[in-house]
Amino acid sequence: MHKVLFVCLGNICRSPTAEGVFRNLLVDQQLADRVEVDSAGTHAYHVGQPPDPRAQAAAARRGIDISALRGRQAEATDLHEFDYVVAMDRQNQEALLAISTAETRNKVRLFMEFTDRYPDTEVPDPYYGGGSGFDQVIDMIEAASLGLLQELKTHL
Repeated sequence: MHKVLFVCLGNICRSPTAEGVFRNLLVDQQLADRVEVDSAGTHAYHVGQPPDPRAQAAAARRGIDISALRGRQAEATDLHEFDYVVAMDRQNQEALLAISTAETRNKVRLFMEFTDRYPDTEVPDPYYGGGSGFDQVIDMIEAASLGLLQELKTHL
């Protein structure tokens, strides 16, 4: 069983969206029993809260239900437990590296490393923008999810 953790700042926008998109992709590829997926935030701003309603709506438009997910904060133990710890941007990557050890540093990756479809190296935070930002984010997440899945398949 391989384990993937998606991480953003508060765990209510980008990372739960990535968790939902990636779970859906695993189901479509009949790999859900071989890969465990979770999400977390580097900060405790929204622990226990559901994803932002705009994130839920953007995911629902793609047939993905993320309403049952709840925010949690990433911990140093996650870096030992998960094979991939995927940060949405450099700020969160740096926060994860700050709690990593020499043996877990290599697990922390930027999500956009898994696609060349977008010139951006980071998934932008849509929280303070309008609803269309959530659709842009989910497009980026879908593209990077395909690349991550391709890499994971080499290890399954």
